[in-house]
Amino acid sequence: MSRWRPGDPREGNHAMIRVDQAGEYGATRIYAGQLAILGDRSPAARKVAHMAEQEERHREFFDAMMARRGVRPTLFQPFWHVAGFALGAATAAIGPEAAMACTAAVETEIDLHYAAQLEEIGTKDPELSEAVARFRDEELEHRDTALASGAENAPAYPVLSAVIRMGCRAAIAVAKRI
Repeated sequence: MSRWRPGDPREGNHAMIRVDQAGEYGATRIYAGQLAILGDRSPAARKVAHMAEQEERHREFFDAMMARRGVRPTLFQPFWHVAGFALGAATAAIGPEAAMACTAAVETEIDLHYAAQLEEIGTKDPELSEAVARFRDEELEHRDTALASGAENAPAYPVLSAVIRMGCRAAIAVAKRI
C-alpha cells in the first residue's frame, strides 16, 4: 500500500470536499474576527452575525461529510484559524464598509469556485452537488448584502478587494492539495 501524498489523484471528490470545508471554516473565522471588533449592536454586526450563522451550518455539513467519506482536512487548518480571524478583525477595524468589502471579495471568489465545482461534479455526486448549489445561493446573498451595505465605499476598495480575492484563490489552491 502506498503512502498518501498531497494532491493524490486517487482522492476523487475528496479535494473538493476538503477545500469547501476549509473555505467554510475560514469564513466562520473571518466573521468571528469581524464580530469581535464590530460587537453585536450595529446594523453591520447584525448582518455579519446572520451570515456567520449560515457559514457555520455550511461548515458543519462539510465536517460531517468529511467524517462519513474519510476525507482528511487541509494541513493548513491552524493557519486558516488565525489568518481568517485576523482578516476579519483587520477589515472591521478599518470600518463596517471595509468588513463588507471583505465579504464581497471573498464571496465573489467563492461564487466562481462553486460554479466551477458544479460544472465538474455534474450528476456524479448528487449529495455534494446539491449542497454546493444551495450554499452557493447563500454565498451570493452574502455578496449582495455586502455590496448593498456599502462595500464599494470602503477605503481603497479596488486594492482591498483585489488583495483579498487573490488570497482566496491562493487558499483554494493550497487546500485542494495540502
